[in-house]
Amino acid sequence: MRRIKAALLIAGVLSASCLAQAQDATHEETGQSLAFDNKKGNCLACHAIPNAHAEMPGNIAPPLLAMKLRYPDKSKLRAQIWDATIANPKTSMPPFGKHKILTEEEIDKVTDFIYSM
Repeated sequence: MRRIKAALLIAGVLSASCLAQAQDATHEETGQSLAFDNKKGNCLACHAIPNAHAEMPGNIAPPLLAMKLRYPDKSKLRAQIWDATIANPKTSMPPFGKHKILTEEEIDKVTDFIYSM
């Protein structure tokens, strides 16, 4: 009887662990979710973004439109997100990479999302 209870307990723990991993995988952050997250990218605080359905999009920075035309070289857009102070030392845009606000992977995701607009 004890062995059965132990087996059931172990099975329950393993099932809970697998469920937690599956839930984490489904909640993987996308470039859009990072850009809209006020604790991460928070792009909407300063930029208007098409189809963002934001109640009050930012207006202190340029709208994020036609990004492939504005940044034909995607690496320059990434560099801007990484540290905008390189191109403009007086910018109000936070250096997301330099100050470790976003990880390398998160910056890549945000860059991909912004570049797709």
